[in-house]
Amino acid sequence: MATSSSCSIPYTNGSSPITTIAQDHLFSILLLLPLDSIFCFAMTCKKFRSLTYSDSLWESLCRRDWGKSSIDSLRSFPADGKHQQFPWKKLYQEIYQLDSVYCRRLLTHPQGGEDLLLPRPRASHSLNFVSGCLVLFGGGCEGGRHLDDTWVAYVGNDFKRILKWNKIESGIPSGRFGHSCVVIGDCLVLFGGINDHGDRQNDTWVGQVAIHDAFGITLSWRLLDVGSIVPPPRGAHAACRVNKRRMLIHGGIGLSGLRLGDTWVLELSENLHLGVWQEIVTHPSPPSRSGHTLTLVGGNQTILFGGRGLGYEVLNDVWIFDTSDGHRRWVQLLFDLQNIPQGLALPRVGHSANLIIGGRLLIYGGEDSYRHRKDDFWVLDISSVTAIMQSGTPPNPERSKTKLWRQLKSKGDNPCGRSFHRACVDPSGRNLYIFGGMIDGLLHPAESSGLRFDGELFLVELLLQC
Repeated sequence: MATSSSCSIPYTNGSSPITTIAQDHLFSILLLLPLDSIFCFAMTCKKFRSLTYSDSLWESLCRRDWGKSSIDSLRSFPADGKHQQFPWKKLYQEIYQLDSVYCRRLLTHPQGGEDLLLPRPRASHSLNFVSGCLVLFGGGCEGGRHLDDTWVAYVGNDFKRILKWNKIESGIPSGRFGHSCVVIGDCLVLFGGINDHGDRQNDTWVGQVAIHDAFGITLSWRLLDVGSIVPPPRGAHAACRVNKRRMLIHGGIGLSGLRLGDTWVLELSENLHLGVWQEIVTHPSPPSRSGHTLTLVGGNQTILFGGRGLGYEVLNDVWIFDTSDGHRRWVQLLFDLQNIPQGLALPRVGHSANLIIGGRLLIYGGEDSYRHRKDDFWVLDISSVTAIMQSGTPPNPERSKTKLWRQLKSKGDNPCGRSFHRACVDPSGRNLYIFGGMIDGLLHPAESSGLRFDGELFLVELLLQC
């Protein structure tokens, strides 16, 4: 029996039938396989190794596993005036093995330049990346007062570490803190919040950023018509987009300071002029809480993490809101903190959680049960979560230790520990922006605590070599 000189696979005609399959068909087949199977395929012969290690295949794998928008955004950021050309296999490996981030404090105007108006220090505000801009609204400041200002800073693709904030004079929405604000398309959808009289809100607003050659950056807010069925008033709840025209909210602090555990979905019309709220009642569901996070991590899955419970305890549980089978359900992801290196530091409230490139949830900051503010970065591996959801069984302790959670090292000009800050990522998923929050300050005799508000903007970059 003859054997192929390039592929050591016996076959009567001297080669395996698979070697006769057109390369584009093999390419399509490989994109249906998990990575382990692709690497096994690469070991069969030199021809297949060349195919499976090709840049074109790995760019397609990155698109498959991380999403088309992340890759398109990565390629659109110029390097030395040219669009980026990545070694995709190396990039995939570095993202998979990510262990560090690099932090830098951003200048808000050129050094030595004119004095500019800047957002005042605050916490429990909103910060979003939309239409190439950072948009900051509201929050709470010294003295427990609310803020009603809107600020916009254009970032774009040629960002040079210097930003200029522009204050938008609109007068609406009314001042508040602890509200939610999510990006849907090229618009912002804002819900709820608390004013400095302690009044909880349940109004819904839509904001749209526009960039004009003549007028510069503008942002217009309008009250959304949602009919008579609305969630109860609240603040310090969690929210995120769940598809092209839906927003999910959970929990928060309602009337009389009661923590809530309800789940609502807002369905928006195609032109975003009308909306319909619907309460989602399932069992089981996450317990009541506030100061937690919701993050869309895939087309059908949203992750809830942390917060403060009914007994004022700080939580570390993870829940997945899953709609993959046509039904809406909450599923708790079980893991043991004892099996995660430094895992006892995970419980927190007032943190941020953002989906970064590579399908990982990046969690930063927050505070523990003793109000100790944190400055650490953690990643939750979404691919492990997806595998667990598909298997229907919780991870074994050894897998939890090595796969699910990992603490990252931070380098550069690290932000000090903070809570109730806000953070957002750019479309590439490679850059995280952090603004404000409550931080520890010097304790003066007239003060009951050393708490103060921060007004600095930080950029956190994934530390990659390519």
